[in-house]
Amino acid sequence: MKAVTVSPKYQIVIPKDIRDSMGIKPGEKLQVIQYLDRIELIPTKDIKEMRGILKGIKTEVQRDKDRL
Repeated sequence: MKAVTVSPKYQIVIPKDIRDSMGIKPGEKLQVIQYLDRIELIPTKDIKEMRGILKGIKTEVQRDKDRL
């Protein structure tokens, strides 16, 4: 686990090995989510990068007999 320090401007630096492994580039946007007592940073993807991500997904769902 890595530790970072919050600057007086409330900024942090993501460690290089984590940036490299996640493919985070300068200027890239991250979503910030508070979950219980922690903060999560999630890289956002351009919609064009998401094309085909669900290809081959199984769309059949078992339903109860009283449902359509």
